[in-house]
Amino acid sequence: MVDTDTLRNALRTTLDHTDFGALGAKYEGKVRDNYTTGDGRRYLVATDRISAFDRVLGTLPLKGQVLNLLAAHWFEATKHIAPNHVISVPDPNVVEAVECAPLPVEMVVRAYVTGVTSTSIWTHYARGERVFCGHRLPDGLRKNDRLPAPILTPSTKAPKGGHDVSASREEILAEGVVSARDFDEAAAMVMALFAFGQERCEERGLILVDTKYELGKTKDGRIVVIDEIHTPDSSRFWFAGTYDERRAGGEEPESFDKEYVRRWLAAAGFSGDGPIPAIPDEVRIEAARRYIEAFETITGQAFVPNLEDPQARIRRNLKIAAS
Repeated sequence: MVDTDTLRNALRTTLDHTDFGALGAKYEGKVRDNYTTGDGRRYLVATDRISAFDRVLGTLPLKGQVLNLLAAHWFEATKHIAPNHVISVPDPNVVEAVECAPLPVEMVVRAYVTGVTSTSIWTHYARGERVFCGHRLPDGLRKNDRLPAPILTPSTKAPKGGHDVSASREEILAEGVVSARDFDEAAAMVMALFAFGQERCEERGLILVDTKYELGKTKDGRIVVIDEIHTPDSSRFWFAGTYDERRAGGEEPESFDKEYVRRWLAAAGFSGDGPIPAIPDEVRIEAARRYIEAFETITGQAFVPNLEDPQARIRRNLKIAAS
Protein backbone atom coordinates (compact mmCIF):
# COMPACT_ATOMS: atom_id res chain seq x y z
CA MET A 1 0.00 0.00 0.00
CA VAL A 2 1.04 3.59 -0.62
CA ASP A 3 1.92 5.19 2.73
CA THR A 4 0.00 8.08 4.26
CA ASP A 5 2.85 10.59 3.85
CA THR A 6 2.91 9.93 0.10
CA LEU A 7 -0.83 10.47 -0.13
CA ARG A 8 -0.56 13.66 1.91
CA ASN A 9 2.18 14.98 -0.37
CA ALA A 10 0.10 14.06 -3.42
CA LEU A 11 -2.65 16.41 -2.20
CA ARG A 12 -0.48 19.26 -3.51
CA THR A 13 -0.48 18.01 -7.11
CA THR A 14 -3.98 16.69 -7.66
CA LEU A 15 -5.19 16.93 -11.24
CA ASP A 16 -8.38 18.96 -11.08
CA HIS A 17 -8.43 20.21 -14.69
CA THR A 18 -6.59 19.84 -17.97
CA ASP A 19 -5.92 22.04 -20.97
CA PHE A 20 -4.53 19.99 -23.83
CA GLY A 21 -6.26 21.84 -26.65
CA ALA A 22 -3.78 20.58 -29.22
CA LEU A 23 -5.34 17.11 -28.85
CA GLY A 24 -8.68 18.24 -30.25
CA ALA A 25 -12.11 19.47 -29.17
CA LYS A 26 -12.60 19.22 -25.41
CA TYR A 27 -15.59 17.90 -23.50
CA GLU A 28 -15.38 17.97 -19.71
CA GLY A 29 -17.20 15.21 -17.85
CA LYS A 30 -17.56 14.91 -14.10
CA VAL A 31 -14.28 12.99 -13.77
CA ARG A 32 -12.73 12.66 -17.24
CA ASP A 33 -11.68 15.36 -19.68
CA ASN A 34 -12.26 14.13 -23.21
CA TYR A 35 -10.45 15.34 -26.32
CA THR A 36 -11.76 14.36 -29.75
CA THR A 37 -9.28 14.31 -32.62
CA GLY A 38 -10.03 14.86 -36.28
CA ASP A 39 -9.22 11.29 -37.25
CA GLY A 40 -11.72 9.28 -35.23
CA ARG A 41 -9.94 8.99 -31.90
CA ARG A 42 -10.60 10.28 -28.40
CA TYR A 43 -8.22 10.85 -25.50
CA LEU A 44 -9.80 10.38 -22.08
CA VAL A 45 -7.86 11.99 -19.24
CA ALA A 46 -8.86 10.66 -15.82
CA THR A 47 -8.55 13.59 -13.44
CA ASP A 48 -8.50 13.36 -9.65
CA ARG A 49 -11.99 14.83 -9.40
CA ILE A 50 -14.54 12.87 -7.40
CA SER A 51 -18.25 13.03 -8.06
CA ALA A 52 -21.29 11.81 -6.16
CA PHE A 53 -24.93 12.85 -6.04
CA ASP A 54 -24.34 14.00 -9.65
CA ARG A 55 -22.01 16.77 -8.40
CA VAL A 56 -18.24 17.26 -8.57
CA LEU A 57 -17.13 17.36 -4.94
CA GLY A 58 -13.37 18.03 -5.09
CA THR A 59 -10.28 15.90 -5.68
CA LEU A 60 -8.61 12.84 -4.17
CA PRO A 61 -4.84 12.30 -4.42
CA LEU A 62 -3.79 9.84 -7.17
CA LYS A 63 -7.39 8.90 -7.89
CA GLY A 64 -7.09 9.45 -11.65
CA GLN A 65 -4.14 7.09 -11.96
CA VAL A 66 -5.92 4.39 -9.95
CA LEU A 67 -9.11 4.70 -11.99
CA ASN A 68 -7.41 4.76 -15.36
CA LEU A 69 -5.10 1.81 -14.71
CA LEU A 70 -7.83 -0.28 -13.07
CA ALA A 71 -10.23 0.39 -15.94
CA ALA A 72 -7.47 -0.60 -18.39
CA HIS A 73 -7.00 -3.83 -16.42
CA TRP A 74 -10.70 -4.71 -16.67
CA PHE A 75 -10.96 -3.72 -20.34
CA GLU A 76 -8.13 -6.12 -21.15
CA ALA A 77 -9.62 -8.88 -18.99
CA THR A 78 -13.10 -8.61 -20.54
CA LYS A 79 -12.40 -7.95 -24.22
CA HIS A 80 -13.37 -11.55 -25.00
CA ILE A 81 -16.82 -10.85 -23.52
CA ALA A 82 -17.55 -7.40 -24.94
CA PRO A 83 -15.59 -5.18 -27.32
CA ASN A 84 -14.35 -1.89 -25.89
CA HIS A 85 -12.99 1.41 -27.13
CA VAL A 86 -9.37 1.18 -25.93
CA ILE A 87 -6.51 1.71 -28.40
CA SER A 88 -3.65 2.36 -25.96
CA VAL A 89 -2.74 3.68 -22.48
CA PRO A 90 -0.02 6.29 -23.14
CA ASP A 91 0.03 7.70 -19.58
CA PRO A 92 -1.15 6.58 -16.11
CA ASN A 93 -4.01 9.07 -16.41
CA VAL A 94 -4.82 8.70 -20.12
CA VAL A 95 -6.54 6.28 -22.48
CA GLU A 96 -6.45 6.65 -26.24
CA ALA A 97 -9.72 5.30 -27.60
CA VAL A 98 -11.88 4.90 -30.66
CA GLU A 99 -14.31 7.81 -30.95
CA CYS A 100 -17.86 6.61 -30.29
CA ALA A 101 -21.32 8.11 -30.08
CA PRO A 102 -22.43 7.35 -26.50
CA LEU A 103 -25.73 5.57 -26.04
CA PRO A 104 -28.00 8.00 -24.15
CA VAL A 105 -28.60 5.55 -21.32
CA GLU A 106 -26.45 4.17 -18.51
CA MET A 107 -26.73 0.45 -17.92
CA VAL A 108 -26.80 -0.15 -14.17
CA VAL A 109 -26.71 -3.70 -12.80
CA ARG A 110 -27.57 -4.35 -9.15
CA ALA A 111 -27.24 -7.51 -7.10
CA TYR A 112 -28.09 -6.09 -3.64
CA VAL A 113 -30.67 -3.70 -2.21
CA THR A 114 -28.53 -0.84 -0.94
CA GLY A 115 -27.47 2.77 -1.45
CA VAL A 116 -27.99 6.26 -0.01
CA THR A 117 -28.75 8.43 -3.04
CA SER A 118 -32.19 9.40 -4.32
CA THR A 119 -31.79 6.96 -7.24
CA SER A 120 -30.66 4.01 -5.11
CA ILE A 121 -32.76 0.89 -4.98
CA TRP A 122 -32.81 0.96 -1.15
CA THR A 123 -34.24 4.51 -1.08
CA HIS A 124 -37.16 3.37 -3.22
CA TYR A 125 -37.61 0.10 -1.33
CA ALA A 126 -37.58 1.82 2.07
CA ARG A 127 -40.45 4.03 0.88
CA GLY A 128 -42.50 0.91 0.32
CA GLU A 129 -42.06 0.65 -3.44
CA ARG A 130 -41.89 -2.94 -4.67
CA VAL A 131 -41.36 -2.33 -8.39
CA PHE A 132 -38.04 -0.81 -9.41
CA CYS A 133 -37.24 -0.18 -13.09
CA GLY A 134 -39.83 -2.77 -14.06
CA HIS A 135 -38.58 -5.44 -11.65
CA ARG A 136 -40.87 -6.85 -8.95
CA LEU A 137 -39.02 -6.95 -5.61
CA PRO A 138 -39.86 -9.37 -2.79
CA ASP A 139 -41.14 -8.17 0.57
CA GLY A 140 -39.05 -8.52 3.71
CA LEU A 141 -35.68 -7.35 2.41
CA ARG A 142 -33.38 -5.42 4.72
CA LYS A 143 -30.82 -2.89 3.62
CA ASN A 144 -27.79 -4.58 2.03
CA ASP A 145 -29.60 -7.88 1.42
CA ARG A 146 -28.84 -9.80 -1.75
CA LEU A 147 -31.47 -9.77 -4.48
CA PRO A 148 -32.74 -13.12 -5.80
CA ALA A 149 -30.77 -12.41 -9.00
CA PRO A 150 -28.95 -9.40 -10.49
CA ILE A 151 -31.26 -6.94 -12.22
CA LEU A 152 -30.72 -4.35 -14.93
CA THR A 153 -31.86 -0.90 -13.82
CA PRO A 154 -30.94 1.56 -16.59
CA SER A 155 -31.02 5.29 -16.14
CA THR A 156 -31.40 8.21 -18.49
CA LYS A 157 -28.31 10.39 -18.83
CA ALA A 158 -29.12 13.86 -17.55
CA PRO A 159 -27.52 16.98 -19.02
CA LYS A 160 -24.49 18.24 -17.10
CA GLY A 161 -25.63 19.50 -13.71
CA GLY A 162 -28.85 17.46 -13.78
CA HIS A 163 -29.82 14.23 -12.07
CA ASP A 164 -29.98 10.85 -13.80
CA VAL A 165 -33.36 9.10 -13.57
CA SER A 166 -33.77 5.34 -13.21
CA ALA A 167 -36.30 3.84 -15.60
CA SER A 168 -37.53 0.53 -16.98
CA ARG A 169 -36.69 -0.80 -20.43
CA GLU A 170 -40.20 0.02 -21.57
CA GLU A 171 -40.01 3.61 -20.30
CA ILE A 172 -36.65 4.20 -21.98
CA LEU A 173 -37.83 2.74 -25.29
CA ALA A 174 -40.97 4.90 -25.09
CA GLU A 175 -38.75 7.99 -24.98
CA GLY A 176 -37.30 6.97 -28.33
CA VAL A 177 -33.71 7.76 -27.36
CA VAL A 178 -32.43 4.26 -28.17
CA SER A 179 -33.75 1.43 -30.35
CA ALA A 180 -34.95 -1.85 -28.87
CA ARG A 181 -32.23 -3.69 -30.79
CA ASP A 182 -29.44 -1.50 -29.44
CA PHE A 183 -30.87 -1.59 -25.91
CA ASP A 184 -31.12 -5.38 -25.86
CA GLU A 185 -27.66 -5.88 -27.34
CA ALA A 186 -26.17 -3.54 -24.73
CA ALA A 187 -28.18 -5.20 -21.96
CA ALA A 188 -26.88 -8.65 -22.90
CA MET A 189 -23.32 -7.31 -22.92
CA VAL A 190 -23.49 -5.74 -19.47
CA MET A 191 -25.17 -8.70 -17.81
CA ALA A 192 -22.35 -10.91 -19.12
CA LEU A 193 -19.75 -8.40 -17.92
CA PHE A 194 -21.35 -8.24 -14.49
CA ALA A 195 -21.38 -12.04 -14.15
CA PHE A 196 -17.68 -12.12 -15.06
CA GLY A 197 -16.96 -9.29 -12.62
CA GLN A 198 -18.80 -11.07 -9.81
CA GLU A 199 -16.81 -14.25 -10.41
CA ARG A 200 -13.46 -12.46 -10.59
CA CYS A 201 -14.22 -10.42 -7.46
CA GLU A 202 -15.34 -13.51 -5.55
CA GLU A 203 -11.94 -15.04 -6.28
CA ARG A 204 -10.40 -11.97 -4.62
CA GLY A 205 -12.62 -12.10 -1.51
CA LEU A 206 -14.87 -9.32 -2.74
CA ILE A 207 -18.53 -8.82 -3.55
CA LEU A 208 -19.37 -6.83 -6.68
CA VAL A 209 -22.54 -5.22 -5.39
CA ASP A 210 -23.61 -3.05 -8.31
CA THR A 211 -22.07 -1.13 -11.16
CA LYS A 212 -22.85 1.15 -14.07
CA TYR A 213 -21.69 0.69 -17.64
CA GLU A 214 -21.55 3.17 -20.47
CA LEU A 215 -21.67 2.04 -24.07
CA GLY A 216 -21.21 3.73 -27.40
CA LYS A 217 -21.48 3.12 -31.11
CA THR A 218 -18.50 3.18 -33.44
CA LYS A 219 -18.75 4.77 -36.87
CA ASP A 220 -19.37 1.35 -38.38
CA GLY A 221 -22.30 0.72 -36.04
CA ARG A 222 -20.73 -1.63 -33.48
CA ILE A 223 -21.75 -1.28 -29.83
CA VAL A 224 -18.70 -1.19 -27.52
CA VAL A 225 -18.03 -0.52 -23.84
CA ILE A 226 -16.63 2.96 -23.18
CA ASP A 227 -15.52 5.20 -20.31
CA GLU A 228 -14.60 2.75 -17.50
CA ILE A 229 -15.51 -0.62 -16.06
CA HIS A 230 -15.61 -2.07 -12.53
CA THR A 231 -13.77 0.80 -10.81
CA PRO A 232 -14.55 2.31 -7.39
CA ASP A 233 -16.22 5.21 -9.23
CA SER A 234 -18.59 3.06 -11.26
CA SER A 235 -19.03 0.12 -8.88
CA ARG A 236 -19.71 -0.77 -5.29
CA PHE A 237 -17.45 -3.40 -3.67
CA TRP A 238 -17.82 -5.08 -0.28
CA PHE A 239 -15.48 -7.42 1.55
CA ALA A 240 -16.98 -10.91 1.43
CA GLY A 241 -15.29 -12.10 4.62
CA THR A 242 -17.10 -9.68 6.93
CA TYR A 243 -20.37 -9.23 5.04
CA ASP A 244 -22.49 -11.77 6.94
CA GLU A 245 -21.26 -10.72 10.38
CA ARG A 246 -21.76 -7.00 9.77
CA ARG A 247 -25.15 -7.54 8.16
CA ALA A 248 -26.28 -9.64 11.13
CA GLY A 249 -25.14 -6.88 13.48
CA GLY A 250 -26.94 -4.16 11.54
CA GLU A 251 -23.68 -2.54 10.43
CA GLU A 252 -22.85 -1.25 6.98
CA PRO A 253 -20.63 -3.64 4.96
CA GLU A 254 -16.93 -2.90 4.70
CA SER A 255 -16.31 -1.24 1.36
CA PHE A 256 -13.63 0.54 -0.60
CA ASP A 257 -15.66 2.40 -3.19
CA LYS A 258 -16.74 6.04 -3.14
CA GLU A 259 -19.60 5.10 -0.82
CA TYR A 260 -17.21 6.14 1.97
CA VAL A 261 -17.31 9.73 0.69
CA ARG A 262 -21.07 9.57 0.07
CA ARG A 263 -21.64 8.49 3.68
CA TRP A 264 -19.40 11.26 5.02
CA LEU A 265 -21.34 13.82 2.99
CA ALA A 266 -24.69 12.37 4.08
CA ALA A 267 -23.58 12.57 7.72
CA ALA A 268 -22.67 16.22 7.07
CA GLY A 269 -26.22 16.83 5.87
CA PHE A 270 -25.48 16.94 2.13
CA SER A 271 -27.66 14.93 -0.24
CA GLY A 272 -26.87 16.55 -3.58
CA ASP A 273 -28.41 20.00 -3.43
CA GLY A 274 -27.05 23.24 -2.03
CA PRO A 275 -23.46 24.12 -1.11
CA ILE A 276 -21.00 21.22 -1.06
CA PRO A 277 -19.26 20.80 2.32
CA ALA A 278 -15.47 21.06 2.20
CA ILE A 279 -14.08 17.53 2.46
CA PRO A 280 -11.27 17.40 5.08
CA ASP A 281 -7.84 16.24 3.94
CA GLU A 282 -8.01 13.23 6.24
CA VAL A 283 -11.21 12.06 4.54
CA ARG A 284 -9.64 12.64 1.11
CA ILE A 285 -6.57 10.62 2.11
CA GLU A 286 -8.65 7.77 3.52
CA ALA A 287 -10.78 7.71 0.37
CA ALA A 288 -7.65 7.58 -1.79
CA ARG A 289 -6.29 4.74 0.34
CA ARG A 290 -9.49 2.79 -0.32
CA TYR A 291 -9.23 3.38 -4.06
CA ILE A 292 -5.67 2.06 -4.01
CA GLU A 293 -6.71 -0.93 -1.91
CA ALA A 294 -9.39 -1.68 -4.51
CA PHE A 295 -6.79 -1.62 -7.28
CA GLU A 296 -4.41 -3.92 -5.44
CA THR A 297 -7.07 -6.37 -4.28
CA ILE A 298 -8.70 -6.68 -7.71
CA THR A 299 -5.53 -6.85 -9.80
CA GLY A 300 -3.29 -8.69 -7.34
CA GLN A 301 -0.59 -6.15 -8.16
CA ALA A 302 1.00 -3.36 -6.12
CA PHE A 303 -0.07 0.13 -7.15
CA VAL A 304 3.03 2.17 -7.95
CA PRO A 305 2.11 5.86 -8.05
CA ASN A 306 3.72 8.27 -10.45
CA LEU A 307 4.47 11.36 -8.37
CA GLU A 308 5.61 13.66 -11.17
CA ASP A 309 3.66 16.83 -11.87
CA PRO A 310 0.75 15.32 -13.84
CA GLN A 311 0.29 18.18 -16.30
CA ALA A 312 3.92 18.11 -17.48
CA ARG A 313 4.09 14.31 -17.48
CA ILE A 314 0.93 13.90 -19.54
CA ARG A 315 2.12 16.44 -22.12
CA ARG A 316 5.43 14.61 -22.43
CA ASN A 317 3.88 11.16 -22.73
CA LEU A 318 1.33 12.28 -25.28
CA LYS A 319 4.10 13.86 -27.34
CA ILE A 320 6.07 10.61 -27.20
CA ALA A 321 2.98 8.58 -28.18
CA ALA A 322 2.33 10.85 -31.17
CA SER A 323 5.91 10.68 -32.46
